[in-house]
Amino acid sequence: MVIETQAPDQLHPSTRFEHLPLTERPLWTVLQVKSRQEKALADDLARRGIDHYLPIVRQQKIYGGRKFQMELPLFPGYLFLFGTSEDIYTADRTRRVCKIIEVPQQKRLEEELTNLKLALENSTSLTAYPFLKTGVQVEVCSGPLRGLRGLVEHWSRADRLILQIEMLGRAVSLEIGPAELEAVA
Repeated sequence: MVIETQAPDQLHPSTRFEHLPLTERPLWTVLQVKSRQEKALADDLARRGIDHYLPIVRQQKIYGGRKFQMELPLFPGYLFLFGTSEDIYTADRTRRVCKIIEVPQQKRLEEELTNLKLALENSTSLTAYPFLKTGVQVEVCSGPLRGLRGLVEHWSRADRLILQIEMLGRAVSLEIGPAELEAVA
């Protein structure tokens, strides 16, 4: 069963599989996917009967002056797989996976994905933002300030944040939308 935005009410209650030996229990795993391969991998997994979750959002794009409605992954480059080690190996053999990320806190991810699914089903628009904490170094990735680096100072309002930039031993602040920022490694 493919789990996308039209998934059943609960994703995969982990208590359903407690009777299985540890090696055979399906677990959540995050797959980092090659560029623009999320939907193709989801299709591959669906054909093989491997449970997964790929949150999809509709976005309007303009190409050549024409408007198009597109279905795009909410988290580009990532897909959530719920399966055994054999399922993970099968996904890896598709040659669409860059990295396999183990999930140590299974219940927490399950809750977060359930909340995400609920939000997707009941929201007209949902936009992914980078997860930024106070003190994290960020870089502006779009707009006229592209390339500017600074530190996240604090959240001011729900849709804006203040970015600290140090110049000449002083700090200046500016408000910038979190969608324009990405964390610097």
